[in-house]
Amino acid sequence: MTSSKPLSGLRVGVFGKGGAGKSTVTVLVAQALRARGHPVLVVDADSTNVGLAGALGIAREPEPLLQYFGGAVFSGGPVTCPVDDPVPLADATLALSDLPPAYVARNPDGIWFVAAGKLGPLGPGAGCDGPMAKIVRDLRVTDLGPDAVVLVDHKAGMEDSARGALTTIDWAVAVVDPTTAALQMAIHLSRMIAEIQTGIPPATRHLESPRLVDLAVRQFREAPVQDVLAVLNRVPDARTEDYLRAALAKRGVSVIGALRETPTLQGQWLRGERLHSSLLGADAAAIVRSLEACCTTVEPRRRSAS
Repeated sequence: MTSSKPLSGLRVGVFGKGGAGKSTVTVLVAQALRARGHPVLVVDADSTNVGLAGALGIAREPEPLLQYFGGAVFSGGPVTCPVDDPVPLADATLALSDLPPAYVARNPDGIWFVAAGKLGPLGPGAGCDGPMAKIVRDLRVTDLGPDAVVLVDHKAGMEDSARGALTTIDWAVAVVDPTTAALQMAIHLSRMIAEIQTGIPPATRHLESPRLVDLAVRQFREAPVQDVLAVLNRVPDARTEDYLRAALAKRGVSVIGALRETPTLQGQWLRGERLHSSLLGADAAAIVRSLEACCTTVEPRRRSAS
């Protein structure tokens, strides 16, 4: 079964610097997508930040998928870092209904939620969080239906992008707050996607096996990612919004919407409450409509499975 909805079957990665508001954008956009009739899966790919489940209105944080897949290589498990080992994770294509109930949650709106894992509980010497990045990169859910949209809330910075996160998403959304660092990250992300699309290969000199080199190069060459789109967050006034839009446009980054500074929302985060704002809800709905417009005007390189 196919769907005529522009966003159906898409995987959207949400990126940004620390504190820019990636999780806020993820939650509000997920709510807007659900309101438009899409089944939605939110994937928590941030190995350090906490609170996304509560912001979605989920009382019980699901167990990490890292545990489901047997643990990280640094702790004797089978899940390796994609930089050192680009081989896809075994059995990462699955149905949510096949997961034990402890590993998946659903909020009151019907938004599904899974989490790759957090570094904190792993203890000292647990190694990097590359294995979580591999889980997120390779995870495919088969039972959400043709209209499903997957939102991936990535960790702060560019690290996940370098690990191959861009090779399995259709669109990258850069969350830009009123800081120079946020602007620069959106521009760097745009440049990285342009390099992928022009065939510049990833760094592979550390890989000893020619087979692994060929695999890593092929993964980047076949990446479906279209472009980076910016969402402005915590915008205090029209003058600031105009400046951010102009700075991004100058570097070829399109802005698909803006969320204004809202102290009420900040209080909800502080108290671990479900995020809700009628004002920002309307802004999030406009962001989704803009994303739909982008999807109908760009010829897909290759659509990812949900």
